[in-house]
Amino acid sequence: MVSKVPEPLPVERLGRRCDPKVLARAAAAKGGESGLVGQERGLSALRLAVEIRHNDFNLFVLGPQGTGRRTAVENILRKHASTRKPSEDWVYVNNFDDPHKPVVLGLPPGAADKLRDEMARVVDDLANDIPALFESEEYQTQRRAIDEEFGERQEQAMADFTSRARAEDIALIRTPMGFMVAATRNGEVVKTEDFKKLPEAEQDVIEEKIARFQAELSEVLSNGPKLEREHRIRIEALNAEMAGRVVSSRIDEAREVLGDTKVVADFLTRVHDDMIENPELFLQAAAQKSNGPFPEALGKAHLEPVFRRYMVNVMVAHSADAKGVAPVVVEDLPTFDRLVGRIEHISQMGSLVTDFTLIRPGALHRANGGYLVLDARRVLSEPYAWDALKRSIKERAIKITSLAERMSLFSTTSLEPDSIPLDVRVVLVGDRFLHELLVMLDPDFQELFKVQADFEESVVRNDETLAGMSLLLRHYAEKEELLPLADDALARLLDEATRIAEDATKLSLRLSPVTDILREAEHYARAESVAEVRRQDIERAVEEQDRRASRVRDRVQESIARRTVMIDTEGRKVGQINGLSVHEMGGFRFGRPSRITARVRMGTGKLIDIEREVELGGPLHSKGVMILSGYLTSTYALDVPFSLHASLVFEQSYGGIEGDSASCAELVALLSALSQKDVRQDMAMTGSVNQLGEVQAIGGVNEKIEGFFDICAERGLTGAQAVIIPAANVDHLMLRDRVMEAVAAGRFGIIPVSTVDEAVELLTGVPAGKRGADGNFPDGSVNKLVEARLREFAQVRKSFASRGPAPEAGEHT
Repeated sequence: MVSKVPEPLPVERLGRRCDPKVLARAAAAKGGESGLVGQERGLSALRLAVEIRHNDFNLFVLGPQGTGRRTAVENILRKHASTRKPSEDWVYVNNFDDPHKPVVLGLPPGAADKLRDEMARVVDDLANDIPALFESEEYQTQRRAIDEEFGERQEQAMADFTSRARAEDIALIRTPMGFMVAATRNGEVVKTEDFKKLPEAEQDVIEEKIARFQAELSEVLSNGPKLEREHRIRIEALNAEMAGRVVSSRIDEAREVLGDTKVVADFLTRVHDDMIENPELFLQAAAQKSNGPFPEALGKAHLEPVFRRYMVNVMVAHSADAKGVAPVVVEDLPTFDRLVGRIEHISQMGSLVTDFTLIRPGALHRANGGYLVLDARRVLSEPYAWDALKRSIKERAIKITSLAERMSLFSTTSLEPDSIPLDVRVVLVGDRFLHELLVMLDPDFQELFKVQADFEESVVRNDETLAGMSLLLRHYAEKEELLPLADDALARLLDEATRIAEDATKLSLRLSPVTDILREAEHYARAESVAEVRRQDIERAVEEQDRRASRVRDRVQESIARRTVMIDTEGRKVGQINGLSVHEMGGFRFGRPSRITARVRMGTGKLIDIEREVELGGPLHSKGVMILSGYLTSTYALDVPFSLHASLVFEQSYGGIEGDSASCAELVALLSALSQKDVRQDMAMTGSVNQLGEVQAIGGVNEKIEGFFDICAERGLTGAQAVIIPAANVDHLMLRDRVMEAVAAGRFGIIPVSTVDEAVELLTGVPAGKRGADGNFPDGSVNKLVEARLREFAQVRKSFASRGPAPEAGEHT
């Protein structure tokens, strides 16, 4: 039975074209909706992550760039943010008992700024009121009374001592070394030589008096520091009493302004007590100010370093109009400090010092109570950022530490601020490969990020998705303030989305390259002062994109046209075929034909892949060649040893070759060399083959066809030229108009095949032949000739073996 030779595809199978009328009707039926198309799986996962109340259901958004995944994430988060419970404000205040451990306060939303501003006003007011109070007549009168009282007490003690001593002829003498006592007679101090002339009994009496009064003098003098302490305590009590009046009054006013929240009330109480204990801070600041060139009042006292102890460092604050709306924070530079916050230092007399007012918030603080969106790759590339993020999520708290101290870069005074409770939903955006790496290498990842939103790269092309995409693109044009799209321009743009998807039954959901074309087309439309983007503007944008990136492709085609690179597009050759490959440079892909040659001879069953031997062939290409060997050994001359020595090579190929898309062409070249049947050179072929001889689908089919077509068009189309592709790739065809027009005119052909036998018949013009019931291939068929050649090799090899060592036979072509 003669097998039917595959026919060229009709032009309508070479690419789908969107009908603008159908598109307009579908869009009208769809209504005014606009949003992501075909991403129900990812959007469903995203909604689960934002709505579920459990804390560890953080989200990893994966998929290719340009699908609108990040925009969709932000839109949904912002929409859902209004439904979440308002988060608290967080501030750091001074720990008056242990300043290096600042205290964190959680406040009702909107209260942080209010507390900070009120404390600044309190300090400003007291910086003027307290010094004025201490300069008042009332204070000065009480202070003088205390000073006079203690002065009189000290003088009275000395007077009493002097009186008692004088009564017993003892005088108090002031010397450079201090006070001392000495004996007197007749009002004169007894000199040493006169003292020695006195009777011994009188000397003893005088010495006893001197010793007694010297001891009393020591006691009187020792009471001086005690009196000074008492004096200071009385003064401090007076100061506290006086300061307490104005401080208590001002703090009470602050309580009324700030409300009766317990945490605020406790803080104000502690501030009140400290201000009363340290009124001298206000007096010193006033004295320093009055000694300056401008002795005006302290209008902004809270800016003075001495008053930092009373300030409020706001970490998270919500404005009054943002109450009830959870924050959505997108951090594009997720370093360690920008995630969890940092502690800054200032230089002071050659040393680095810090305090609680130098604590700065991070993205986790700003997103607390809401959502934090991060780029996964950037987080992982920043030192310590990933560990800090995981620790914060696990502990549900933000702990601020110094990265420099952690890395032991330098040692200086630092702080240990309280941790801030964390309630945030983290959304990581990354690609699938990164997601798989985290699943495999980080045991914490799946515990912390339980939801994955996998965004599709393409969607089935039908009226519904076309309508959805059309509305999405029109909405994008409106949002970006572009010219409106004409229906035929929109249809052409959607066809390009199908081309990008590499599948005529799909629409690419990678919106970035599609919108790039739209914006460039809109530029050309504006340049011509038209009211809307037309089909020809889209066409021009596509052509210009190709032209800008096609320098290498043009040089390759030029080298083929000048016969520098040898590619035949006419005639027939044995063991030679035109294979097709795809090259990609900077996102631009183009097809290139390559001459593949095969040579065979008798041998020991070795199939040499020259590309692999010289380490130019990748593993997939090597796998394809090994499959050829498996096909040959399992299909032909099964009852004799496989005695073939063959070589395969891509001629004039000087770079690496990867992929198995040329394996079917290589097999045809081998079969041609074995059967001595020549192969048509006006055809090119692409497709991989398995060990059963079935032709399998490959990638880049459109670019490969167009690459060979352009060479043929350069030399002149004859109508016999064609490209053979796998039948499984027919649904992927989305060829350019120039190819479809040539096919419609009968000047070029695209022929699908399912088996290598079909390809052999097309390329040799000879039936491939199927093994009959008797176990033999039909006479004259290519497979019959191949099997006969392999049997001949086996017989020759056997005869050589029986005769002993002998020179090898020459090469057969």
